[in-house]
Amino acid sequence: MDTKLDQTGTAALPSADGFDVLDVCHRQSVLALGKLAALVTRLTTVGADADVRALADEVLQHFSQTARRHHEDEERHVFPALIAAGDPDTVQIVLRLQQDHDWIEEDWMELSPQLDALASGQSWYDIDLIREGASIFTALMKDHIALEESMIYPQARERLGPVARRDMGREMAARRSARLKG
Repeated sequence: MDTKLDQTGTAALPSADGFDVLDVCHRQSVLALGKLAALVTRLTTVGADADVRALADEVLQHFSQTARRHHEDEERHVFPALIAAGDPDTVQIVLRLQQDHDWIEEDWMELSPQLDALASGQSWYDIDLIREGASIFTALMKDHIALEESMIYPQARERLGPVARRDMGREMAARRSARLKG
């Protein structure tokens, strides 16, 4: 099935399997992490030029909007089904991923003002804080995505049948559409 992207770059085909939406977001997150690395490299070698400002804006938009909705989708649709199944090992992994969401948000709240300063053309940013924050944030995000894709998503796909996954995709698309209108 072709997955279409909405105005925010998120998969939003109303009849899509919800995991198609989540998978697209993971791919977008990996691309955004690559842009963050490119931003750090360019900032270190060239300085805060127009390319750095553009990269900062793209990274900000993705992790402040799309990635946050993605985590909300997992908390709403994926994690409860796995916790309800009661397998102790899976429950422990889900609890870790939920904690990751909190750490990701905390790390993002430290990094995002620096990126916002860059995107806005301000000069008060701290390159060392950006470099260190980007390294920590990237490592956590990549580890988090790998754990979800290798262990949690396959189990959740099995537990949630095709109808539930389609309903999940519709609900996710409806929330995104409501946010765009509001």
